[in-house]
Amino acid sequence: MRIVSICPSNTEIVAYLEQEEMLVGVDNYSDFPEQVKQLPKLGPDLSIDIDAVARLKPDLVLSSLSVPGMEKNIEGLREQNIPQLILNPGSLQEIAEDIERVGEALGMPEYGMKKAKEFLQEIETYRAESIARGKKPSLYWEWWPKPIFTPGQGNWLTEISELAGGTNLFEEEKEASVQTDWDDVRERDPDHICMVWVGVKEEKMNPDLLRKRPGWLEMKAVKGDNIHVLEESLYCRPSPRLLEGLRKLHTILNL
Repeated sequence: MRIVSICPSNTEIVAYLEQEEMLVGVDNYSDFPEQVKQLPKLGPDLSIDIDAVARLKPDLVLSSLSVPGMEKNIEGLREQNIPQLILNPGSLQEIAEDIERVGEALGMPEYGMKKAKEFLQEIETYRAESIARGKKPSLYWEWWPKPIFTPGQGNWLTEISELAGGTNLFEEEKEASVQTDWDDVRERDPDHICMVWVGVKEEKMNPDLLRKRPGWLEMKAVKGDNIHVLEESLYCRPSPRLLEGLRKLHTILNL
């Protein structure tokens, strides 16, 4: 099959199923696994070049609604009658279901079920340990600094926080993405700060910028030097690589 993926998380699901050789084109932000960097790039995920997709003559496009604004790509593919599978997972269970769906679409339903089961089994191992844990530290996830955006109840990072042995500072907010401000975060006073600015490489994120915010030097996370600059690719994409992020966060919280 000739597969095009127009979202990094979709590309990573194909990789998790060990079918990278089926990929003939990807969006500009797909950077894992390494070999996809050599594939034709079809534009940023919010503005895919649909004509370029059509020229690749794909049997199937893995499209996505995981980021607001991707609807335009889906409509463009429909207008050109290009076959697509639309993914939009918001939870770890839904990611597992998408692993199965993609496996079936690629002609390997049994393997898709097997890999989805492996994904969920590792999650359950962490869940059992988390349930047995006593006091859990609070985690503030910063997706974007100004205005501040942070994940709420409806996002996978609330689950990841809990599985790693912590709690998301904004877990009671029903939205998947919550807009707030510096004063609100300061008043909530998290135990840990996780910097995962979307689309920004970790070497370009400077924790000192947080220390300069009014009153933030008095926060527990800042006084305890618990500001963690993390790879946004391991936390901000609804893909199986969240497991790698979970392992890393679990280690940080259990040092």
